[in-house]
Amino acid sequence: MADGNSILAIDQGTTSTRAILFSPEGRILGQAQQELPQHFPQSGWVEHDVEDIWRDTLKVCEGAVADAGKTIADVAAIGITNQRETTVIWDRETGKAIHKAIVWQDRRTAGLCQDLRAAGHEDLFRQRTGLLLDPYFSGTKIAWLLDKEPGTRARAERGELAFGTIDCFLLWRLTGGRVHATDATNAARTLIYDIKRQIWDKDLLELLKIPESLLPEVRASDADFGTTEAGLLGAALPIGGIAGDQQAATVGQACFETGMMKSTYGTGCFALFNTGKNLVHSQNRLLSTIAYRLGDETTYALEGSIFVAGAAVQWMRDGLGIIQSAQETEALAKQADTRQRLYLVPAFTGLGAPYWDAEARGAVFGLTRASGPAEIVRAGLEAVCYQTRDLLEAMRADGAAGLEALRVDGGMVANDWMLQMLADILGVAVERPKVAETTALGAACLAGLSRGLLPDVEAIAGQWQCDARFEPQMAEDEREERYAGWQDAVARVRSAG
Repeated sequence: MADGNSILAIDQGTTSTRAILFSPEGRILGQAQQELPQHFPQSGWVEHDVEDIWRDTLKVCEGAVADAGKTIADVAAIGITNQRETTVIWDRETGKAIHKAIVWQDRRTAGLCQDLRAAGHEDLFRQRTGLLLDPYFSGTKIAWLLDKEPGTRARAERGELAFGTIDCFLLWRLTGGRVHATDATNAARTLIYDIKRQIWDKDLLELLKIPESLLPEVRASDADFGTTEAGLLGAALPIGGIAGDQQAATVGQACFETGMMKSTYGTGCFALFNTGKNLVHSQNRLLSTIAYRLGDETTYALEGSIFVAGAAVQWMRDGLGIIQSAQETEALAKQADTRQRLYLVPAFTGLGAPYWDAEARGAVFGLTRASGPAEIVRAGLEAVCYQTRDLLEAMRADGAAGLEALRVDGGMVANDWMLQMLADILGVAVERPKVAETTALGAACLAGLSRGLLPDVEAIAGQWQCDARFEPQMAEDEREERYAGWQDAVARVRSAG
């Protein structure tokens, strides 16, 4: 057993796999990253090869330790955070997946969701899970995988197969198949987990024809998840914390008090508002979810999910070819003609909260002959701000009032121009932390709590530091005029869909 005091966080995301080695005080000691290929077999389908994920995970763990100038003996524990809802089913005997992982963005089960909705089941799913019937979540993906090949469901019923989100799959592989478990935050995103009773829901399993024998054990986010096979990384390391990426970022941002809110800007944008011990059922098409479970205590949150944030910048780079890298967007946004009012609605795979319109498709409104790359880039960044405002308005309507500041993280928050626009459109201060890698940091903090390297959440909160704070500067009438234009653009996209 390693006896060091640093913590290795595995951050398995949608477009890359990373590992970061942290000190108990939250300082980054070393890191490594591998880009993850995406597979698009049909329009609206998105898949990952889990063997790519597994190979990259081992590689970046070794790379992060080497980058820190450390050895595996310096590592006290591992924490895992992951892209949520992405679904894997594998053979318990061989550990091999029966199909590529179906990614959270995938829309192939839209028809099944519509059938369940038409049969009047959505309210049951919403009351039990806090979620809406949408292809985004794991439950209908599991059902699709079980139906794809004859005999698959029978194999599942015989206990030959295992389901997991990416955290669960990595845990299985890291422990040599000894541990089939997940944490409460990942279970809460499956569409089959009762977040109040904290159990797999038999009624929902029956509706989706999912055998319970397929499912992992659910543990607290700071639980003991076993130890790694010694031969994988060079030592048998304890795995002491797991959380889905957005919940891990909530921990990393130290949003432990009721009324605190964080928003992460990566491929998509995900905002969580801490509602404390109170499970708030949204009346405005937000998600009710588990923020984290520490020991026996569960903290809940309202969540708004936007499917496209950084993905719009990737599209401008790879699809349109108007930028070479994301770093160019800040300078281009500053150069844009402010007299033009373009609205880019990035509904590439439908619209997330609060619309949940799987049929909507993207559009750009307000183009003139004078519009160029700078104006389109600016509109893409502004779309992230407007979509965040959509979420905040829905949260306020659900009673989440009095937000003092929004804590932000993710790859996009290096862009000062975007954060100032975000503060302006929201009318709320925006805070960027000194440690921007809050998702990985949250996983490390959970592992630190589990292993006694951190005494309590107050210690985590005491380590959080603000790097920059952006105060609203835009006049109220301009803010509301701009937002009204956005709402009109969204309405046009939805009616067209």
